[in-house]
Amino acid sequence: MEQTFSRSEKIKQLLMILVPILITQLGIFSMNFFDTTMSGQFSPVDLAGVAIGSSLWVPVFTGLSGILLAVTPIVAQLVGGKKEEDVAFSVIQGVYLSIIMAIIVLIIGFFSLNPILHSMSITDEVRRIAYEYLIALSMGIIPLFVYNVLRSFIDALGKTRTSMLITLMSLPINIFFNYVLIFGKFGFPQLGGVGAGYASAITYWLISLISIFIIHRHRPFSTYGVFQKIYSFSFAKWKEILLIGIPIGLSIFFETSIFSAVTLFMSNFDTATIASHQAALNFASFLYMIPLSISMALTIVVGFEVGGKRYQDAKEYSWIGIVIAVLLAFICGVFLFFLRKQVAGIYTTDPHVLELTAHFLLYALFFQLSDAIQAPVQGALRGYKDVNITFVMSLISYWVVGLPFGYYLANYTSWGAYGYWIGLITGLAVGAITLSSRLVYIQKKKYPSSISTESK
Repeated sequence: MEQTFSRSEKIKQLLMILVPILITQLGIFSMNFFDTTMSGQFSPVDLAGVAIGSSLWVPVFTGLSGILLAVTPIVAQLVGGKKEEDVAFSVIQGVYLSIIMAIIVLIIGFFSLNPILHSMSITDEVRRIAYEYLIALSMGIIPLFVYNVLRSFIDALGKTRTSMLITLMSLPINIFFNYVLIFGKFGFPQLGGVGAGYASAITYWLISLISIFIIHRHRPFSTYGVFQKIYSFSFAKWKEILLIGIPIGLSIFFETSIFSAVTLFMSNFDTATIASHQAALNFASFLYMIPLSISMALTIVVGFEVGGKRYQDAKEYSWIGIVIAVLLAFICGVFLFFLRKQVAGIYTTDPHVLELTAHFLLYALFFQLSDAIQAPVQGALRGYKDVNITFVMSLISYWVVGLPFGYYLANYTSWGAYGYWIGLITGLAVGAITLSSRLVYIQKKKYPSSISTESK
C-alpha cells in the first residue's frame, strides 16, 4: 500500500484493495449460502433447521470476530507510521486472544445450546437438525477465529488478493463436502442439513492452515517474522485489542443479532414462513457483502492515512467509498426487483415457499441503500479508531428503534411476518443517518485536514 496524491490514484488503490476483499467475502459467505440452499434442496425441514442454527451462530461469530478486526487498524496504523517491528507481536497476541475466545464460546455453547433451542416454538425435528448442525460447526470454531486474525494482518498490509486466493482455494472443498455429507454420496452417510455443519468445519481448518503456511513462508508476510518467535502473553496488548475491538464487535453484534432475533420470533409462524424468510434474508445478506467489503477496505486505507497523519487523504477515501457503495446498491436493487422470482427459485422448488420468498425479497430492496451508507461509514470510523460512540448508535438504531417497531407491526397490525422486515428497514435507516453524522463530526473536529503534517 502506498501514499496517493490524486483522487484517481485513490480510486485505483481503493479498488485494488476492495475487489479481492469482495471476492473473499462472497466466498466466505458462499459457505453459509451453500449450507442454506443445499439444505433447502434436501428438504424444507432441513432448511428451517439450518436457518435456526445459523440464526444462533451468525451473531455470535460476527460479534466476536468483530473484536478481532481490531488487528486491522492496529497493524495498518503501525505500517503507516513506519513501526513495522511491532507488527508480529500484535498479530500473535491477537492469535492468543482468538483461541481463548473460541474456547469460551465452546464452553458457553455446551451449557446453553439445549435450553435455548427448547425455549423455541419449533418442531422436534427442526430442533434436532439445528442442534446437530451447530455441534458439527463447533469443531471448526478455533481455526476460524485464528483465521480472522491472520486475515486481518494480511489485509492490513493491503495484500487482499492473498485472502481472496485462500478463500477461492477452499470454497470448492466446502461445496464438495456439502454435496457428499448432505446427500450421502460416495459411501458417506446422508446427514441432511447437519452435513453442512461438518463441511464448514473442515473448510475452517483448511483456510487457517493455508494462511499460517503463506504467512510463514511467503513475502512480504514472512519479513515480519510472525511465526519465527514465541511471544509470552501480553495483557497490555490484549487490553489494546479489546478496547478497540469490543466496541467493533458489539456494533456488529447489535446489527447482525437483530436479524437473528427476527428469525427466532418467526418461529411462531409456520415452517414455510420460516424457510422463506430465511431464504430471502440469506440473499439480502449475500448482497450485503458489497458494502461490508467496502467497509473493510476503508478501514485499511483510512487507518494507513491516519497513521501517517494525512487526514485530508483519509477524508477523501471515506467519501469515495460511500459513493461507490451507493452506486452499487442501486444496481443491485434493480437486479433484485426484476429477478426476485428467479432468485427465490435458487432456494426451493416448493411452490408455496417460492411465492413467499419472492414477496420477502421485495422488502430486501430497501435494505440496500441504508446498508450502502452505514457499512462504509462504520469502516471509515474504525480506520480512525473511533469505535465507542458507534456501538451505542448501533444499539439504539437496531434494538431501541428497529426491533420494537417491527414487533409491533408484526403482532398488532395486519402486516404479520412482513412487519418485522419493515422494522429492520427502519433500524438500518436510522443507523445510516446517525453514523454519517458521527463521521462528519470526527473529520471536522478530531481529525481536521488543516493539521495534517504531510502536504499533497
